[in-house]
Amino acid sequence: MFDDVPPQPLDERDKSLLTAPFAVVMLAAFAYFVAIGALVPTVPRFIERELDGDGLAVGVGVGSMAVTAALLRPWVGRMGDRHGRRVLAVAGAAVVAVSILLYAAATELWILVLARLVTGAGEAAMFVGVATAAQDLAPDHRRGEAASYFSIALYGGLAVGPPIGEALVEHGFTTVWVVLAGCSALAAVAAVWIPRGRTVADAPRRSVLQPDAVWPGVILFLGLVPFIAYSSFVPLYAEDLGQESVGGVLGLYAGLVLVVRIVGARLPDRLGWRRGSTIALAAVTAGIWLVAAWGTMAAVWLAAVALAVGMSLLYPSLFTAVMAAAPESERTHAVGTFSVFFDLSTALGASMVGLVVSLAGERGGFGAAGALALAGLGAQWALRDRIGRRRLQPVEGTGGDLAA
Repeated sequence: MFDDVPPQPLDERDKSLLTAPFAVVMLAAFAYFVAIGALVPTVPRFIERELDGDGLAVGVGVGSMAVTAALLRPWVGRMGDRHGRRVLAVAGAAVVAVSILLYAAATELWILVLARLVTGAGEAAMFVGVATAAQDLAPDHRRGEAASYFSIALYGGLAVGPPIGEALVEHGFTTVWVVLAGCSALAAVAAVWIPRGRTVADAPRRSVLQPDAVWPGVILFLGLVPFIAYSSFVPLYAEDLGQESVGGVLGLYAGLVLVVRIVGARLPDRLGWRRGSTIALAAVTAGIWLVAAWGTMAAVWLAAVALAVGMSLLYPSLFTAVMAAAPESERTHAVGTFSVFFDLSTALGASMVGLVVSLAGERGGFGAAGALALAGLGAQWALRDRIGRRRLQPVEGTGGDLAA
C-alpha cells in the first residue's frame, strides 16, 4: 500500500508523473468510469423495456443519481481532508458496486430511483477521492498536467463504457448489472493502494462550499453548457440537415480531446490558468456560435474541433486555479465543491438549452449556449484577481498571518 507520499525533491520534480501510485489512481478511475459510462445507455433502456416507463420516467430515473452526488460532494470533501483520499475512493466505489446490483431487484421505478440515489452517494465519494489523490502526487507547478492525465482515465472510461453496456444488454439486464458492479468492485480493490494523502486531525469549522472553488466552479458550469448543447441537440439538428448519423463527428471530438490531453498534458501549466481558461472559453463560444450561425454540416464538423480544444483545456486550467488557492488542509473539500458544478451543468445545462430550443429551435439553443459561455469568459476576466490566489492562513502558535 502506498502511504503518504512526500513531496518530490526539487531535483526530481521534472520526472514523469506516471509513477506506480499515480498508475493505481488511473487504474481505479478507469475501471470505475467504465461502469459509469456503461450505465448511460443501459439505464434508459431498462426503464423503457423492463419498467414500461415513458419519457418522464426515463428523465427521473437517469437524473436521480445527480441529486445525491451534488448534495454530498462538499460533505465528502470535508471527510476526505480528515480521513484521507483512500477511504473515499474505496468506500465510494464499493457503494456504487452494491447499488448497481440493487438495480436487478427493481420491479418499479421508485425502487430503481432509490438505488440510483445510492449510486450518486458513492459517485460523490469516489470522484472526489481519486481526483484529489491525483493532485496529491503532483508538484505545484504540474497540477494541470496531473489533471490532464487523470481526465484521460475519466473520459477514456466514459468513452468505452457505453458500447460495452450496449453489448451486454443483448445478454440480459441482470448480466449488465453484475458485470458493471464487478467493474466498480475492481476499482474499489485497486483504490486500496491509493495513497492516503495528508489529513487534518481537527479541521476548523467550514462553510458548505469551499470558497476558493466556487467562482472557478461557476465559470466551469458556464463553459460546459456549449458542449452539453452540442452533444444533446446536434444529433437532432443533423437530421434536419439530412445527416442520419453524427457518430463520426462525436468520434472526431473524442479523439481530439484524448490527443490534446495526452500530447499537450503540460499545456495548462505552461499557459497558466488564466490564459488556458481564456483560450478554452473563447474556443467553445466560437465553436457553438459557428453552428448557430452557419446551418451546414461543415459547421458541425468545425465546431467539433473548436469544442475539443476548449474542453481539453477548460477543466485542467480552472482546476489548477482551485488547487493553487485552496489550503492543503482543505484540498479535498475544494475538489468536492468544484465537482458540484459538473453535476449542476449536467442537471441544468441541457434543460436550460432545451427550453430555448423549444422556443427558437436548435440554432437558437446553440446561440444561447454560446452566450452563457461568453458570460463565463466575462466572469473570468472580472474575477481574475480573486481566483487562484491563496488566502492568508493563520500561522499556528505565532498569532500572525502568512501568505501561503
